[in-house]
Amino acid sequence: MSGSWSGALSPDGRHAAYVSDRSGSPKVWVQPVGSDLTFLVDTGEHPVVSVQWSTGGGWLACLIAPGGAPRTEVWLVRPDGSALHQVAGFGADSADNVRWLPGRPLLAVTENLETTLLVDAEHGTREVITTGELVSLFDVSPDRSRALLRHGPRSGRYIVVRDLATGVEEYVTSGEQACFGPDGAVYARSDAGELPVLIRVADGKAEILASSETAEVESFALTADGRAIAVLWNVRGGESELTVLRGGDTTKVELPGTVASGVSWCFDGSTLAFTAEGPGRPHGVWTYDGDLHPVSIEEPAPDAVRPVLHRFASHDGLEISGWLFRPAGAGPHPTVLWLHGGPEAQERPGHGPLFQSLVDRGIAVFAPNVRGSSGFGRSFVNADNGALRYAAIGDVAACVGYLVEQGVADPARVGCMGRSYGGYLTLAALTTYPSMFAVGIDVCGMSNFATFYEHTEPWIAAAAVSKYGDPVADAELLRDLSPITHIDKLKTPLMIVHGENDSNVPVIEAEQVAAALAERGVPHKYLLFPGEGHELQHRASRAEYLRETVGWLTAHLTPAPALLG
Repeated sequence: MSGSWSGALSPDGRHAAYVSDRSGSPKVWVQPVGSDLTFLVDTGEHPVVSVQWSTGGGWLACLIAPGGAPRTEVWLVRPDGSALHQVAGFGADSADNVRWLPGRPLLAVTENLETTLLVDAEHGTREVITTGELVSLFDVSPDRSRALLRHGPRSGRYIVVRDLATGVEEYVTSGEQACFGPDGAVYARSDAGELPVLIRVADGKAEILASSETAEVESFALTADGRAIAVLWNVRGGESELTVLRGGDTTKVELPGTVASGVSWCFDGSTLAFTAEGPGRPHGVWTYDGDLHPVSIEEPAPDAVRPVLHRFASHDGLEISGWLFRPAGAGPHPTVLWLHGGPEAQERPGHGPLFQSLVDRGIAVFAPNVRGSSGFGRSFVNADNGALRYAAIGDVAACVGYLVEQGVADPARVGCMGRSYGGYLTLAALTTYPSMFAVGIDVCGMSNFATFYEHTEPWIAAAAVSKYGDPVADAELLRDLSPITHIDKLKTPLMIVHGENDSNVPVIEAEQVAAALAERGVPHKYLLFPGEGHELQHRASRAEYLRETVGWLTAHLTPAPALLG
């Protein structure tokens, strides 16, 4: 099934641009809202990550990933497909954090987390706003006297207002999203407290606009006139809620899926666009103008298994949780642990073809949020920093113990897999608990922190120090936390999956594991995807990955059928 995401509306909300992989790889499409008529916008051969419609209506800003790698470029194109040209991310540079400034043909862009730019779409100019280490640009005031910036590494990012004439910066809050209002006030998602909230800062005073004692403000979108704010909430262990604040009133939007993302307004503030998904329902684009309207969606699979949230105490008493996809029939079942990436990400009850395919074959799937995951407050997301990572590895074993105790998992038929950081955590669990798992799959995971820091993108390495540790000062800790150091203990049949062009977790991380297992005679399979990066962007690659993964897990977790005499 194809999916659609990154909905972007024309200034009047009557047309939508979005990204869909219905043609085989992610491309930009435009269509009138309420119509099935679609138009493919030619942006070249490379996958598109996201699209944004300029507030004047004349341009689409497309974030493109050459070769599927994490390095991204910004290209502008007219909504009719003409005048395609690149404006940022040239050569080895990577551009992201793209945002059209309200009412102006200006695009805010950051390159390599060190150079912030304003791109003038009409004149084709690039103006450097500021430079520095680990800096991103959010907004520039209409008179260009002030810039709204983010500084800092992972787990330590904060927002400032910079006076562009003097260079003086004024601290706003800890957080990762902010914009100027039309009156010059700063609106920000602040994570200075335990749970993120939405604040407005004016004349040095902060006012909380949206908060909860049990849920996080995940993101927000302010209309250009400042009269309405869409607030996306993360509730109940990963489900979404969407509210609109307007004139003192709060309206709850009934979502068509359990998880929503990518909230954005059209310029006149009449219509809101967002992406929604759920178990058996791929990503789809919707609009809301008081009523919900589907733009590009797939009908959900009627027999999809809906997961159940489980909460329990880990090895040291800290509460962790996870989503259980359980097959029909009494347990215990063969079971797979799925470990998400990040680690500052969250396993949420969205669309998961792999999980549904495994459940169809009688294999339970448990997708936990171990410590270090987002969505559970500031303390939890920082609970695996540095030497605390050993406790996160211990959470994996605690998950297995809980599933066995609850009668869900057959202890002799438990598998472990994950991607990116989850791939690392899989390797760490397989080397720490060598007899616990019957099978494993490492998808683009780090195996050696030393080689990861040496070969990843410099801006990724710089931002990661606060999370994992310094490659020099913490070399001994990182050596011990690296699965390759303990690879002699790994006896579990392992499939290794990687994209050839991955420059986030470079392919050397997979190669050294495959070589070490081959040398030791450990059963393994190495699945390398040419033309792909840190994410599998092409539907054909994802289909092959799904087929190979299901086959590998089924072969090692389910008994072979008895031969008939």
